[in-house]
Amino acid sequence: MNFLAHAFLSFNEEKILVGNFIADFVKGKQIKDFEEDIISGILLHREIDYFTDSHPLVKAGQSYLRPKFGHYSTVITDIFFDYFLIKNWKNYSSVPVEDFIQRTYSILDGYEDIFPERFAKMYYWMRNDNWLLHYGTVEGIRRSLTGMSKRTTFNSKMEEAHLALLEREAEFEVIFFAFFKDLETFAYGKLLELHKAHDRH
Repeated sequence: MNFLAHAFLSFNEEKILVGNFIADFVKGKQIKDFEEDIISGILLHREIDYFTDSHPLVKAGQSYLRPKFGHYSTVITDIFFDYFLIKNWKNYSSVPVEDFIQRTYSILDGYEDIFPERFAKMYYWMRNDNWLLHYGTVEGIRRSLTGMSKRTTFNSKMEEAHLALLEREAEFEVIFFAFFKDLETFAYGKLLELHKAHDRH
């Protein structure tokens, strides 16, 4: 999943949120450098990504994209899901999405001293350009995926992926609704497991 979904699936726990955001930038034994709740956020992020990548509904959505975009289909569906999360935000939260996003940035700002270096560099641009909110528009998705395309070694064609969203928006939205319900249930259950595991230590 992409960043906004990971923020939402932190269930209003600050240190879980921080771990959820830095997880992809924490490698190997580096995880031991963080306190328990941030480690739980890192582990939750990884569980969410594994659940997402192996879910049959997600695979069905990626099947539309794979002939043209190959293994980049995974990145594209992650961003599409943030688009649908913003579009349907009122179904999931009573807090306006703009307020939720600003609160997310404010929380992360308080932990900048522990950010992995690569995440810190990316976060500067994420916050300045408000990536989290821009995933909610087709133009924002186009800019984001075009930027990613420029950084890939191979011709990913990701700069054209927003056209697939426009072409099959209704189908992707049906997949999102069904999948995200499963994901929210899974993520909350996994977070409870992680807390219980720490309580036993």
